[in-house]
Amino acid sequence: MLPDRQAFPPDFVFGVATSAYQIEGSGHGGSGPSHWDTFAATPGTIADASNGSLACDHYHRWPEDLDLIRNAGFSAYRFSTSWARVMPDGVRVNPEGLDFYDRLVDGMLQRGLAPYLTCYHWELPAALADTGGWQNRDIAARFADYCTVIHRKLGDRVASTATLNEPWCIAWLSHFLGQHAPGLRDVRAAARAMHHVLLAHGAATQALRSEGARNLGIVLNFETAQPADDSDEALGAARVQDAIYNQWFIRAIMGQGYPPLALEGLAAHLPDDWQADMGLIAQPIDWLGVNYYTRRLYAAGTGLWPRGSAVDGPLPKTQMGWEIRPEGLTEFLIRLQQDHVGDLPISVTENGMSEAAGQDVAADPRRIAFIGDHLRAARAAMDRGVNLKGFFYWSLLDNFEWGWGFGPRFGLVHVDYTTMKRTPKTSWHAFRAMLGGKADPA
Repeated sequence: MLPDRQAFPPDFVFGVATSAYQIEGSGHGGSGPSHWDTFAATPGTIADASNGSLACDHYHRWPEDLDLIRNAGFSAYRFSTSWARVMPDGVRVNPEGLDFYDRLVDGMLQRGLAPYLTCYHWELPAALADTGGWQNRDIAARFADYCTVIHRKLGDRVASTATLNEPWCIAWLSHFLGQHAPGLRDVRAAARAMHHVLLAHGAATQALRSEGARNLGIVLNFETAQPADDSDEALGAARVQDAIYNQWFIRAIMGQGYPPLALEGLAAHLPDDWQADMGLIAQPIDWLGVNYYTRRLYAAGTGLWPRGSAVDGPLPKTQMGWEIRPEGLTEFLIRLQQDHVGDLPISVTENGMSEAAGQDVAADPRRIAFIGDHLRAARAAMDRGVNLKGFFYWSLLDNFEWGWGFGPRFGLVHVDYTTMKRTPKTSWHAFRAMLGGKADPA
């Protein structure tokens, strides 16, 4: 079961999170193609050969979805804007797209929901991908322009703004492992994307500050990397992966430089004179978003850097095979506070689990246990002095789950992808009981 609301401070923020491409539907509203549209159109990239052209049709059903957030008792909604919707070619502004987000933010405020904006959750306009995307240094200035356009339309009403969601996924998962758009497996492309995504964050933060924006941050994902056995080789593999996944971005943002273990494999492929950019990358932020889901074990590997290979662990797993380890959230929050951010406010901006729907699509007792255990892990970090300010569950709705298509279901609300009917699950009702939501869902 979920903990009592009184276990957290009165001003602690409870919310839910989504992303534009996963729920809105990219096939309407004047949206241009993103590199996810082209990636999904490539055979073999998406498990069920689906795409986000309709997704959950949130573009038309947003009032119902905001009602579900309000009715459960949440006080905040973390959403993202689509670059391809706002600027179909990455440069030209689409008024229809901006007007959609204008209505959406007003709808949140009308329901007493604080809008937590994320400017980029992986929807790069295909026209910018054509010119190299995150491999191209020019992306930083383009991104800063996009964030400025969003701020000028919405900035007077949002509670906070995050520049980027999960740069590890934007850069490494997509350019080195090839599992997300643009689907590359190229160490040079990955190294440049790893740097340019941070440069874009710094440039956008600087531009937003100049526009008077407040409460700026970034959302990073963290995944426990542990050795699969007691060998020195497995320990070394885990340390390298930790440097790539968990240290590269936070260290640079906090002015601590890139981790040496990651530079061993990436330095030769970084842009010339990359060191000159580190000051811009380390723009002061007002808060840090932490996304945490699982851990991964690494065994000794052979061949080219980074060599180690991931292996399955023994813990219970989600529908997607991710190990369930709540104590990892406590560990990361304490580690971030001690090693990187000090008293900087932190929010858990994503945490959730995928669970296949059964005969009763509303029944999800394992998800309730998962949420309860991670809320208690968050509270444990607060008891150790972490300045934790909020917790956002991923996700409000079952949705298009990127390379896995529509199979995995993370939502508090079940979505029938044929009829688009929303059905609140028992986890939604558990949050409603915890948070004191009042109205019954329609």
